[in-house]
Amino acid sequence: MPASGSTGMTLVFDADDTLWSNNVRFERVIHDYLDWLAHPTLDRDALYALLLDIEAANTVAHGYGTKVFLRSLHELFERLRDRPADERERREIAELAAALADHRVEPMPGVADTLRELGGRHRLALLTKGAVDEQQGKIDASGLAGFFELGTHIVREKHVDAYRGLAERLELDPTGTWMIGNSPKSDILPARAAGWRAVHIPDENGWALEHADLDPADQGVLRLRSFQDLLRHF
Repeated sequence: MPASGSTGMTLVFDADDTLWSNNVRFERVIHDYLDWLAHPTLDRDALYALLLDIEAANTVAHGYGTKVFLRSLHELFERLRDRPADERERREIAELAAALADHRVEPMPGVADTLRELGGRHRLALLTKGAVDEQQGKIDASGLAGFFELGTHIVREKHVDAYRGLAERLELDPTGTWMIGNSPKSDILPARAAGWRAVHIPDENGWALEHADLDPADQGVLRLRSFQDLLRHF
């Protein structure tokens, strides 16, 4: 593990639910949507599980972002009602999700100050996945782009080839590169498979589809409680 005050490493940061809260906005829409559905027999847990199954399939086929999320809401409606939503129902679903069209985000407490200090010691980059226009809108709104000397990078999926590709483009030494994020599935496991080290900062509000088991014996993964704890290790 890095010693306090060590220098010359590359730190690559996840964005959603690492630098700013994101999934909670979608969860609020889901809560309102399930209330709106008012299904006569299925409880909320069963409906939520069905939605997750639909989202899992759609992310593979169509990627991420608000448009894909809306697609999933409509597909759940069709599955439950055995028909597409009519014009009024489509409008009501769109209204439930209207807040997601606003890309304004606010960095989590301590993030900007921590990035500022880390940027004086190491080279920083940002790697996020999703719809390019949507993710770029959030990056711009966050005001954090200037901290990333090595730029901000948006990919469709954060699989092992995305990490290898970024390392090649930026001429990174994988053994001196750390991926920092909240998602075991997207931030930690593929980075480790690419030969990077990783920092896992769990977020209790993270998306269920980003969960995955990590090997507790993996010495290449540093587990921290908060973003500010990075300053004690890098």
